[in-house]
Amino acid sequence: MELQTKIPLTTSDNSIDYQSKLVLLGSCFVENIGSKLDYFQFQKFQNPFGILFHPLAIENLVQRAIEGKTYRQEEIFEQDGIWHCFDAHSDLRSGSSEKLLHLLNQRLKETKTNLEASSHIIITLGTAWVYEDNSSGKTVANCHKVPQKQFTKKLLSPTEIEASLQNVMALIQKVNPNTQIIFTISPVRHLKDGFVENQWSKAHLITAIHSVLSSRAQSRELAYFPSYEIMMDELRDYRFYGKDMVHPNPLAIDYIWERFKSVWISENASAVMDEVDAIQKGLRHRPFNPDSEGHQKFKTSLRAKITYLQERFPFMKFE
Repeated sequence: MELQTKIPLTTSDNSIDYQSKLVLLGSCFVENIGSKLDYFQFQKFQNPFGILFHPLAIENLVQRAIEGKTYRQEEIFEQDGIWHCFDAHSDLRSGSSEKLLHLLNQRLKETKTNLEASSHIIITLGTAWVYEDNSSGKTVANCHKVPQKQFTKKLLSPTEIEASLQNVMALIQKVNPNTQIIFTISPVRHLKDGFVENQWSKAHLITAIHSVLSSRAQSRELAYFPSYEIMMDELRDYRFYGKDMVHPNPLAIDYIWERFKSVWISENASAVMDEVDAIQKGLRHRPFNPDSEGHQKFKTSLRAKITYLQERFPFMKFE
């Protein structure tokens, strides 16, 4: 008896393994998949400007990074003693304007370096709703709780989104023509925009991405992973949501990760992933008697396993 309508998936012929170098940009779903990749110790560079919800924010980051357009004093602002930038998430803030500018420009350099070296780039779009700063006319990535009267809310059209994505791809391919770009739509519903408005937004994102895919149908370096569709169709029950009834809960994240893994993670990586998993569980183990002989042997064995893995994969860091 089938109790789900499952979305058919095809295994990629350009899969991710422990030699791959990943860049993850975009909405909350990047954080979810990124935490799994981090747990299994894959090489990744994730959201240098924090979570970016819409395509224009991602385009701005990629363009400034690749073109080397550094931030200046007039592009940041102070609020309640803290300095912010409208192009970045509120996670990137400082009590000093100099420190914030240094952080932003350092992240731009790191972004360019990682884009140039990447084997796979995952871009997750969350919403087509954006806010324009009335004083500058510029679309912001984050409003930082600045009064809403300073902004005009706007829904990006599919054409505007497609143009933005085409520009992102052109910029990336200019410095790294062989990298694999994977687009996804975040399954997180932006219900603060409204129920109908959220669906309207997601529809624009989906339309734009598939228009891009159609325009580059012969490109093997471009793909789409249906994370939004899996959440909406395979996990269509509120038991898969968090308490806010908006974000996928850990069970849903695990499920979508398994589906992602079946498409994009190489089978050759499975044995190493099992080794990493065993170490991670060992590091999280809390003994009843830390001073017992048995626990000391366990710690010695665990250190040996870590050393053995790090000799083969020096980039792995265990805490």
